[in-house]
Amino acid sequence: MIDALQRAAFEYFPRVTHPATGLVADTSRPGSPASVAVVGFALSAYPVGVTRGWMGREAAAEHCLRVMRFLSRSDQSGRDDSSGFHGFYFHFLDLGHGRRVAQCELSSIDTAFLIMGMLMAAAFFDASTPEETELRQLALELYHRVEWQWAQPHGTAVAHGWKPECGFLNYAWQGYNESGVLHALGLGSPTHPLTRAGVDAWTATYQWEHLYGFDFLYAGPLFVHQFPHAWIDFRGIRDRFMRDKDCDYFENSRRAVAVQREYCIRNPRSFDGYDADCWGLSAGDGPAAASQRIAGRRQAFAGYASRGVPWGPDDGTINGASCVASLVFAPELALSALRTMYTRAPGDPGSSVRASGFNATVGDREQGGWLSPGEFGLDQGIIVLMIENFRTGLPWALGRSITGIRRGLKRAGFTGGWL
Repeated sequence: MIDALQRAAFEYFPRVTHPATGLVADTSRPGSPASVAVVGFALSAYPVGVTRGWMGREAAAEHCLRVMRFLSRSDQSGRDDSSGFHGFYFHFLDLGHGRRVAQCELSSIDTAFLIMGMLMAAAFFDASTPEETELRQLALELYHRVEWQWAQPHGTAVAHGWKPECGFLNYAWQGYNESGVLHALGLGSPTHPLTRAGVDAWTATYQWEHLYGFDFLYAGPLFVHQFPHAWIDFRGIRDRFMRDKDCDYFENSRRAVAVQREYCIRNPRSFDGYDADCWGLSAGDGPAAASQRIAGRRQAFAGYASRGVPWGPDDGTINGASCVASLVFAPELALSALRTMYTRAPGDPGSSVRASGFNATVGDREQGGWLSPGEFGLDQGIIVLMIENFRTGLPWALGRSITGIRRGLKRAGFTGGWL
């Protein structure tokens, strides 16, 4: 089951990659633009594909080189039809020509995922061939080009993004969130590093909670607890905040998984399907269906949304990838749930797990309810990487070897363990 899930998720990337630019579609739905975050996941997934024998080494290196060459010469003027600015990239790009799509933001977090993927590929493709040598050089050049400090417009917290029409967005990376990779890369940059004020502003707004018998650093959606762990091995390393709590971010994610499961066992909003073996509220697609009456209230159903527990939003939609990504934290809980969800929801076995969302309360209940059409690249990427971390730890090993990550974690105050 695990092998089938991982391989099917991996096959998403070569299937939706543009042959000229190497950019990777955000989703498999027709007309989808490229997502630079999904490109980062693809670059990180190719070492797994090579190791598992799903793709030849030369072909995988060529896939990585194609997109890195394209991005290295893309338009960085910051105009409304460019690809990026100051080394950062717009969230969504046209697959064929790499220009900004739909007035989206220049995204600090999505650029971080992209750069992380480049560095992971560079760590894996270590041969002295001309292709792999060029790959490593391009990865470092593109990392060193990012002006991380520019994204601290007020000298403190890192901005979520920037638009040529209005400048920096009014949101910054504060409160516990998925930006661990962003802060590690930014602090570790040898050319344009973030200042310590960015990580201090981030951790100063953390929210420590006690829920269902667990003390943990709170974030409602599971992806927040999981995405940084796709690349960084947080086992046994601690910053000042976690030292004070006698915890680490890995253990914190394990507790978050237990909280999610307990919420679905209690099922306070009376949705169909929730139980000890069906849980996983995270960012993902939703049915966007007409509201209906459930347990005496009128329940609305969102489309794509970031769902979380216990304070919502919650409309009965489960993201299977978040359960897969929990394997490394709590395999005794995640494996049981995966066996159940693998066949419970509509579609072929495994489709409900790899889909961006399924909802047993909406649609034809005899057929298992609603299932998100197509596939989303972020879901496939986290499935590939977290299954591999569960099986062999290869992504973590590559992440530990990256100088910028090691330097950034130390500048952020992490000590212990492999550091």
